[in-house]
Formats: sequence, C-alpha cells, structure tokens
Amino acid sequence: MIALARRLLDSRYRLSTQLYLGIGGAVALTIIASVVGLVSFDQVGKVQSRVNEGSVPEMVTAFGVAQQSGALVAAGPRLTAAATPEELARTVEDISDDRKSFEAQVAALPDQGAGEERFTRIRTQGGALVANVGAIEESVAEGFLLAERSTALRAEVETLQRELADALIPAIDDQLFYAMTGYRELGEAPAARADHLSEAEFTRYRHLAGLQENATIAIQLLASAFDVSDIALLEPLRERFESSAGNIERGLSSLGPSPLRDRVAPALSRLVDLGLDQGQGFDLRARELVLAARQAELLASNSNLALELAAEAESLVSAAREKTEDAARASSTAILTGRNLLIAISVISIVGAALIAWLYVGRMLLRRLGRLSDRMRGMAEGDLEAEVQVTGRGEVADMAAALEVFRRHALEVQRLNLVEKLADELKGKNEQLEDALTNLQRAQDQIVMQEKLAALGELTAGVAHEIRNPLNFVKNFAEGSEELLEELLEELQAALGELDGEKDKERRALIEEITADLTENLKEIREHGERANQIVQHMLSMGRGTGDRQPTDINALLDEHARLAYHSARATDDEFQLEIVEDFDPAVGSLDVVSQDVGRVFLNLVSNACYATVEKRQAAKGAEGTDPESAGESAYEPTLTLVTRRSDKGVEIRIRDNGNGIPPDIIADIFNPFFTTKPPDQGTGLGLALSSDIVRQHGGEMRVESEPGAFTEMIVALPASPPPETAGDEIEDENEDEADPELEQAEESPMPS
Repeated sequence: MIALARRLLDSRYRLSTQLYLGIGGAVALTIIASVVGLVSFDQVGKVQSRVNEGSVPEMVTAFGVAQQSGALVAAGPRLTAAATPEELARTVEDISDDRKSFEAQVAALPDQGAGEERFTRIRTQGGALVANVGAIEESVAEGFLLAERSTALRAEVETLQRELADALIPAIDDQLFYAMTGYRELGEAPAARADHLSEAEFTRYRHLAGLQENATIAIQLLASAFDVSDIALLEPLRERFESSAGNIERGLSSLGPSPLRDRVAPALSRLVDLGLDQGQGFDLRARELVLAARQAELLASNSNLALELAAEAESLVSAAREKTEDAARASSTAILTGRNLLIAISVISIVGAALIAWLYVGRMLLRRLGRLSDRMRGMAEGDLEAEVQVTGRGEVADMAAALEVFRRHALEVQRLNLVEKLADELKGKNEQLEDALTNLQRAQDQIVMQEKLAALGELTAGVAHEIRNPLNFVKNFAEGSEELLEELLEELQAALGELDGEKDKERRALIEEITADLTENLKEIREHGERANQIVQHMLSMGRGTGDRQPTDINALLDEHARLAYHSARATDDEFQLEIVEDFDPAVGSLDVVSQDVGRVFLNLVSNACYATVEKRQAAKGAEGTDPESAGESAYEPTLTLVTRRSDKGVEIRIRDNGNGIPPDIIADIFNPFFTTKPPDQGTGLGLALSSDIVRQHGGEMRVESEPGAFTEMIVALPASPPPETAGDEIEDENEDEADPELEQAEESPMPS
C-alpha cells in the first residue's frame, strides 16, 4: 500500500497526469454547458412543436389553396381564349395538373380545429371554383359546336341568296319587259297592248319585286343576327324577320301556280326555316349569346371566389400570427435563460483555461520544452559538445536523458561519417580526373587530326601546283597535235586527190576515218585536261581563301562540287553509292558571286547529304543483316536531288537527300556554331554555320525543310544582284564537312545517272 501510494504521489509530476487533469476539467465544463443547452433547446422545441402542430400547418394549407386558386382563376381566360378545339384540348391538359393540385390542397384541409368554420367555407369555395372551371370547359366546347353550326348556316344562307337572285331577278326583268313591250320571247309575235299593259301584269310585276325585296330583307336580318353581341337586340330582328317571312308567304300566294313559284318556293321556305326553326338562325345566335354571358359570369365568379379564398387565408394568417408571437415570447425567455447560463459557464472555462495555460503550460511545460528544443536545434547545427541539462521530473526529463544518450552516439557517428565523407570526396575527385583525362585525350586526337588535315592540305596544294604543269603540257600538245593532224589531212587529201582507182578511194576513206578518230580523241584529251586544270585551280583557290565576285555559272558550279563531294565520299567508303538526280533550270545563268565560297557551301551541303544517306543505308543494313541481297538494303536507294530555279528575285538552289532527316527539336540549332550530331572525331559543328554566313554575305538566305525518317532539303536563295560590299574578316575554312584533301587521289568512278 505504501509503494502504491508513493507511485500515485510521484505520478503528479508526470506530464500525462497533468494533461488528463486539465482535459478532464475542460470536459466537465463542456458537459455542464451541453446540459444547459439541451434544457434550453428542449423548452424552445416544446414551444415550437405547439406552433408546428397548431396553426402553422393550417396556415400553410390555406396559403396553398389560395395560391393554387389563382392558377385556376387564370385558367378560365385561357380556356375562353382557345381558338380551336385542339387548342382547347391542349389548354385543358395544361391546367389539369393545377386542378388536381388544388383539389388535393382542398382535400388536405383539416376537418377539426380552431378554424373549422373557415376551413368549411374554404372547402365550399374551392369546390365552387373547380365546378366553375369545369363549366367553362363545357361551355367553350359547346361554343365550338355552335360556331360550327353557325358557320354552316351562314354558308347555306349565302347559297339560298344566290339561288333566289338567279331565279327572281331574271323573272322580274322578263315581267317588266313583257309589260312594256308585249314580248315573251324575242322570236315570237308581241301580245296585244290590252293584254301586256293590263293591271294584272303590273300587279304580277309588283308581287315579284316585293318577293325579291322581302327575301333580301330576310337574308340581311338573318346575317345581322350573327353580328349582334347583345341578346336584347336580337328580339327586334327576329320580329322583323317574322314580318318578312309573312310577306314572302303572301307574295308566293299571289303568284299562283307557275313554274317560277315551283322553283323559288323551296328556297324561300328553307330561308324562313333557317331563321325561325328551333336550333336555327335566331335561336342559335341566342344560345351563343347566352353561352358567352354564362362564361363571363363564371369568370367573374372565379375572381370573386379567389378573393374570398384570399380573405379566408388572411384571417388564418392573423390568427396564426398571434399564436406565433406568443410562442416567440416563450422561446425568447428560454433562450435568454440558457444564454446567461452558457455565458457564466464560458467565463469560468476561459478563466480556468488561462490559469492552466499560465501556470502549467507556460511556466512549467513550455519553458522546459523550450530549453530542450534549443539544445536539439544546437545539436542539429552540429554542436554536439555541450551536455543536455533539463531539471525536474516527468516525461520531459526522460526525453532530455534520451537526447543526451543520442548526443553521445552522434559524436561517434560523426567521426565515422567524416572518414566516409573524405573517402567519397577522394573518389569523386578521381572520377573527375578520369573524365578530364578522357576529354583531354579526345581533344588531343582532334588536334592531331586537324594537324594531319592541315599537313595533307599543304601537300595537296603542292601536288596541285605540280600537276598543273603536266596538265598544261597535255593541253598544249593536244592543241598542237590537232593543228598538225589538220595539216597532215590536207596534205594527204591533196596527195590522194590525184588518184582515181577504187583501191585509192578506199585508202582515202580509211585515212579520213582514222584522222577523224584522232581528232575526236585529241578533243577529248583537251577537254578533260581543261576540266582537271579547273579542278586544280578551285583547290588552290579554296586553299588561298575567298576571292573577288565574278560572274559564275551556278548550274556548272553546283554540278562540279556535287561530283567532288561524291568522289570524296567514294574515297572514304568503297561501298558508297548514290543516285544523283539533276533538275537544273537553264534560265539560271550566271550570278556575281565569290565562286570559291559558294562552291564551298555546295560542297558542305552535298557532303552532309552523302553522310545522311550513308547513315540510313548502314542502319537498314544492320536491321536486315549483312547479306547484300537482303530485303532492307535493296529496299533503300540513296538518292540526291539537285534543283535550281530562276525567279525575279534571284536563284533558288534545293539540295534534297532521302536520309534519316532532322528531328524537329534540333532544326533551330543546326546553324549554330559548334553544334553537331556527328561523333567528336568526325565533325566540329562549323560547316553549316560557315555556310550560312557565306550565304548571308552574298545577300541570300538558307533554310531547311525536313521530315524525320524521310528526307532533308536544304534551300539556298541567292539574290539576282549582289549586295553592297561590307568590310569584315574572311571566313576561315574550319568545316569538317568540306571535301577530303585527298579527294583527287580517289579512284575515278563513273557518276551514277
């Protein structure tokens, strides 16, 4: 028991015990606040339930009935405004949902409650409103039927009018003509004057005219009846129509038996029936007017019912407002009591939290943790010499003891890490030295290669100088031999001209053939000697640097340097083959350029094209095998296309190969100095940069079009007239893509077509 009591007494210093006590106090205060809030909310809920169970549902239901009644009242004018039965059907379908919703609202009214009398009146008024809407639907439908019958009756009246006019008007004219002239028919003899000018004939004419007049009046009265909008005005029209009908009957009686009476009597009788029969004429119009008046009464009744429903809803709202105000006062009292209690509990909680924060957290816990944190930061910065010292008991003291153990171990680890770090640094320095040595060896190899190329260039220049003399001798002796051969031929012809034998003629022909062959051979020797001399001259020009502008045949310059590049590639690779397609525009002609510089551009571009085709051919050969008859090697045919075109602005030269192409991400960098995709021992990245500078110095531009895996096309555009001369240093020949100095020593092989 004593040991247990001692442990409990010592536990008061532990951080966990102190935190439990602080959190327990906060939880106790929270529980008390929650109880107070629950009691207050329970009181408010009871008051609210009284409101919700009492007047609010009744008020909501009454509001719903009043609101829905407005939709039904608005449905009445929509029904009466329907122009066709189809439109009426659509309108009825549209308002069916409003009607059902209104009936549901009326049915939901409570049967008992404080407002039982109001609900009974609302239910009665709602039923009347629904009945009125139904009556309006029926009246509008009936109105369409009456309108249809009225339209048919009007059409029939118009038909009777035309029929009577066709019968009576000619009869009246014939009777008047007879009474005046005595002729019944124009081809017959006239009647005696006493007969046709008698009172009986004029009386017959008067009866016919009266019959026509009464029929016209009756038709007009019947037509006017359809335009009357007040039922009070319809009865006088009916009486006048009855009077006209009596006159028509008397007029028919006065005619006596006759074909005319037999013809017009049915039409007149039908006219009288259309006006006076049940469901016809005036009776039909009276029903239409009564129906319209009934619709107006129903619409007015609906408006009154809607106002009455709104008034009933307003009275319910007033009663519910009083109950709600009472409930609000009770809720306010409960909320005020709960708020005061919660404020008191909150003040106690804040004071307690401040005391805990000041005494325990601030003075005891945070101060000790701060000292421990400072020591940990010092250790993190490398200070492992000072000991960790934190007084007191509890978890913080335990953490300080553990940190001291960690500090001692860290000192040992630091010593070991220092040794490993020195070893890693030494290893890294060794690797850097190895990389520097490798780069130095590569640079040394390039310098040796450049020196070899320079020495080989000097040797080539010397050899070219030595070759020029024999070439000049070959050219001069070829020209002299041609002249001697011409003189010999003249002498032989003079000597053989005196002979006339058949054998002498054959000898003469043979001599002429031999001399012609010799002349052709000498011509070929002279032309090839001139071409070799020109090549040597260009080699010497390139070795000496740039020269002056002079008119130069662009087509010939491109062809010559393309062949030089081709033979240079053949000299380094015996298996190299390339089909060169030339599409030269004869109109290109000559341009004022530095032929050595422009030729160097052509040489670089064609050399790069040859390199691209070699790469693609080797890739295809490696993919398909080393068999030269393999499908991959036979499928790829290295091709170089040379195109020149003349325009108003100048000359455009296109050099296109079907190699691997240039990736889009490096096209923008290919004209930068020292940028190359070739291995370090095969290029320095100056060829395209120098070529671009040469083209710009000539006032032109160079661009590239390429599709990876398909082709690369270099485009050189030179202006028609040279730009103004500008001062500047001459471009040094540092391009790795230039022709090999030993290109003239390569085996002469025929150019492919």
